[in-house]
Amino acid sequence: MAGETTITITGNLTRDPELRTTGNGHTVCNFTIASSTRQYNRDTNQWEDGDTLFLNCAAWDSTHAALASNIASSLSKGMSVIAQGRLTQRTYETEDHERRTVMELRVEHIGPSLRRATAQVVRQQSTGGFAQTPAGYTGGATTTTGPVADPFAQGAGMPEGDPWATGTDEF
Repeated sequence: MAGETTITITGNLTRDPELRTTGNGHTVCNFTIASSTRQYNRDTNQWEDGDTLFLNCAAWDSTHAALASNIASSLSKGMSVIAQGRLTQRTYETEDHERRTVMELRVEHIGPSLRRATAQVVRQQSTGGFAQTPAGYTGGATTTTGPVADPFAQGAGMPEGDPWATGTDEF
């Protein structure tokens, strides 16, 4: 939509993501990302932390992707993450009938930062998708009469004697 502000933030999760279901059956995951600036002080020869931004985030499950559920099962407090989404402003009323306004990131993409960690990605199976085609790479096949060969399998389509085809370091 026009006028929406899309941002990317890197930081650490301040708490475990909280997964809940709304009254109308939608699933949402709420969490907070803390992002601090660091600058090198040449006078003291040390790194110094700057101000910290605490950004409330919300991610929703949809009919096409289980983003909220995936976040709740994959991420936890203290993890370094990279998130992208739309910055939104939301107004609500407290129990004392005070109106409050908060800024929130509606997360569209998120993942662990691999700067100081590793991750194992497991692709979720599709529940239908476009024209009920299977998820993932199908090798360009136009029919489903049999299994499709994996073109990236070890040694597939590689000339004999190619050291990269066997996965060894011997040249």
